[in-house]
Amino acid sequence: MKLPSKYIALVVILSLAAIFAYQAYWLVNLYRTQRQAVERNINEALRMSDYNEIILRIDRLNRDSTEHGEVSVNAGFNNDTPYVESRTIVTEQKGDSTLINLTQQTMKDTAHMQSSLHTSDMGFLFGRKNTMQELAAYFQRGLHGGLDVLNDPDFQAYDSLLAEELRQVDITADYHLEHLHRGATYDSSYVFTDTLAVGGTQGYVPSPRAVTYDYAYDLHYHWIYRLTMEPVDGLVLRQMAGILATSAFILVVLGFSFWYLIRILLRQRTLEEMKDDFTNNITHELKTPIAVAYAANDALLNFGADADAAKRNRYLHICQEQLKLLGGLVEQILSLSMERRRTFRLHPTTFAVGEAIAPLIEQHRLKADKPVDIALHITPPDLTVTADRTHFCNIVSNLLDNAIKYSPKKAEVEITSHKQEMYTVISVRDHGIGIPHDKLPRVFDKFYRVPTGNRHEVKGYGLGLFYVKTMVEKHGGTVEAHSETGQGSEFIIKLSRMEDEE
Repeated sequence: MKLPSKYIALVVILSLAAIFAYQAYWLVNLYRTQRQAVERNINEALRMSDYNEIILRIDRLNRDSTEHGEVSVNAGFNNDTPYVESRTIVTEQKGDSTLINLTQQTMKDTAHMQSSLHTSDMGFLFGRKNTMQELAAYFQRGLHGGLDVLNDPDFQAYDSLLAEELRQVDITADYHLEHLHRGATYDSSYVFTDTLAVGGTQGYVPSPRAVTYDYAYDLHYHWIYRLTMEPVDGLVLRQMAGILATSAFILVVLGFSFWYLIRILLRQRTLEEMKDDFTNNITHELKTPIAVAYAANDALLNFGADADAAKRNRYLHICQEQLKLLGGLVEQILSLSMERRRTFRLHPTTFAVGEAIAPLIEQHRLKADKPVDIALHITPPDLTVTADRTHFCNIVSNLLDNAIKYSPKKAEVEITSHKQEMYTVISVRDHGIGIPHDKLPRVFDKFYRVPTGNRHEVKGYGLGLFYVKTMVEKHGGTVEAHSETGQGSEFIIKLSRMEDEE
C-alpha cells in the first residue's frame, strides 16, 4: 500500500523538527554547562591568585629573616573545640631563641561552613569532594589571617597573578578589580565598605550589565577581592564556536537532505501519475488506428466490400492511412527509447531549411481537421542547416502539430528561419490558446501535458515537446518556449552552424 505524499512529508517534517529540537536542547544544556565551568574557573582563579600571593609574601619574609626572624604560618582546628585557629610563629635568631606565637580563633560553624564542617567525623569530611574544597579554602583563609598580622596583602601582585590565572583558562576579557574592607559598628547599626585599592585592565569601565565576583580571603569575610567584568555569555559562545558551527552545518545538511528527499518523492509521484496518463493516452492512440483498420479489413473480408472496386480501394486506403499513423506513433516512441542508448547516433547532413520544411507544411494542411494557414519566411531563401534530416523534420513536424491542435477554430501558424551569429534559428509561432506562465517551465518534461481540467478535446501523450528538446540538445542546440494565455505560443530553436555553411 502506497502512503500518500502528504503523510510522507509530514513524517519527514516531524522527524526534522524532532532532530532540531533535540539539537537545540543539547546545545542549551551545553551552553549552561560551559557557562558554569567558566564561572567556576573565574572563582578558582580568584582563589588561586590569593594562594600564590600568600606564597610570594611568605617567601619574601623568609628572604628577609635577618631583620625579623623566620616566619611560619599554619591553620587548623580541633574536633574538641568549636574554633578554627590560625597561628603565626616568628623565631628570632639572635642570641637566645625568642618565640612569638600569635593565635586567632574563629567559630568553625559559620554560615559559610556549617553545612560542610558541622561534624566531627573526619572520614566523612574527607570523603566529600565539595567539603574538601571548602576545607582547603577555609584553611587558606586561616593562613591569611596569620600572615596578615605581619604584612598586608600585596594587591598589585594579586592583580598580576589574577591576570595570569585568567589567561591560563582562556579568559582574556577586560576586568576591574577592587580590594574592599567590609565592616560594621559595634552594635551593627551601621555597615560600611571601604575601597582600599583599585586595579584591573587600564581604561576599562564596567557597563551596567557587568557581573561581580567576590572572594573573601579572611575568616570573618571582612576583607574582599571584588572582580567586575562583562557577562561571560560572549566568551562562552566563542568557546563553543566550533561546536555551534558543526551543529549548524549538520542541521543544514540534514535539512537539505530531507528537502531533497521530499522533492524526489514528490517528483517520483508526479512522474508515476504522468506515466499512468501516458499509458492511458498512448493506449487510446494505438487502439484507434487498429480499430479503424480492423473495421475496414472486416468489411472487405466478411461483407463483400471487395466486390466493389471503389469501396475496396477506399477501404484499403483507410487501412494504409491508419497503419501509417500507427507506424508514426511507434516510430516516435522508439526514437525516444533509442536516444537513451549509448549506440544512438545522429547522421548529420547539410540541407536547405526551406526544402525540408515545405513538404511538412503540405502534409499538415492535408491531414488537418480545421482550416490551416501556414506562412513560411526564410532569410536568405537558400539558408542551410547541418542536422540529422529525419529528426529535424520530426522536430518541426511536432511543433507544427501542436500549433494546429491548440488553435481553437482556424490555425494561423508562422514559421521563420534566419541566421543569428553562429546559429541557424527556426521559430514556429501560432495564435492559439497559449500556455500559462507557471506551466511553461515544465512543457518539455517527459509525459507532461498542460492540465485542462475535465476537458480532453486535444489528443496527445506528453512526448512531443520532450522529443523536440531531447533531439535539439543532441544536436548541440537549444529550444525556448514563449507564450501568453489566449494569444498563442512561440518555440525558438537554435542550431549551431558549421564552418562550411554559407
